[in-house]
Amino acid sequence: MLDNLNWWEIGALLLLALLIFGDRLPQVISDGLRMVRNLRNMAQNATGDLSRELGTDIQLQDLHPKAFIRKHLLSEEDEQALRKPLQGVYDNLRADVTGVHNDLKDVAAAADIRSPNGRGPATPAAGGVPAAPAPAPRSHAYDDDAT
Repeated sequence: MLDNLNWWEIGALLLLALLIFGDRLPQVISDGLRMVRNLRNMAQNATGDLSRELGTDIQLQDLHPKAFIRKHLLSEEDEQALRKPLQGVYDNLRADVTGVHNDLKDVAAAADIRSPNGRGPATPAAGGVPAAPAPAPRSHAYDDDAT
């Protein structure tokens, strides 16, 4: 959880906690740590009870449904039989995505050749400097000469 926070953000959170809780901050921290300890003990007790009921060794990380099914209900042959049809679909999808990615790279490379205004390829004028774009046609609605 704290892997995504840098030192400035952690410091800001501590300062905010100090402003909110003031002198009660040490008590709030100890209450929070006690709650985490109790939750961890409850989870360990639940896995122990589940292990005794099922007659297998279950770890806390095994309680994730996918891991539980993979480890305790499926044999290796069953798992391979389930993966085999999906592997072809995955390979085809990956090849298609790679193809689209390469096509987008080609389009981006072609767009780099085009001029900044998007009106076609940049053609250098005399002296090797790209020509200025032509001015946009004027509308007659705001023309001073239009009557």
